[in-house]
Amino acid sequence: MSIEVLNETEFSLDETELVACARYVMGEMKVHPQAELCLRLVDEPAMETLHVQWMDLPGPTDVMSFPMDELRPGRDGVPPDEGVLGDIVLCPSVAESQARTAGHATEEELLLLTTHGILHLLGFDHAEPDEEKEMFELQRQLLLTFLATRGRPGV
Repeated sequence: MSIEVLNETEFSLDETELVACARYVMGEMKVHPQAELCLRLVDEPAMETLHVQWMDLPGPTDVMSFPMDELRPGRDGVPPDEGVLGDIVLCPSVAESQARTAGHATEEELLLLTTHGILHLLGFDHAEPDEEKEMFELQRQLLLTFLATRGRPGV
């Protein structure tokens, strides 16, 4: 898997942990091993611009996903499609605020948002209550199992 991290902010983070999380989630979701993903970290003005342009909503948000080849999770016995999964744009300053409110580290919030973004790239959504329940439970399971493999407590 090709996972690129573009940090366009002053925020200092362990990029290897973000990449490891993305690689883990993509593996668990049976994404093709040659799939490509870009994680881009931006400041609030850049995120607000994207949020207004693509969602017609004011202010910055925490994460946005931009699918490319509309890949879907792999299924047992069926080879996964090859291609570009897409881009995930993260806003560390918004994540930091959310982490403080939730009582965990900013890095953990960024792992959660990365997992969330990948699920969106794979076609999951949370617009309807049943979709939200499915997506958030899967997100929770993926993140907790990733953190367990790293010897870290859950978010």
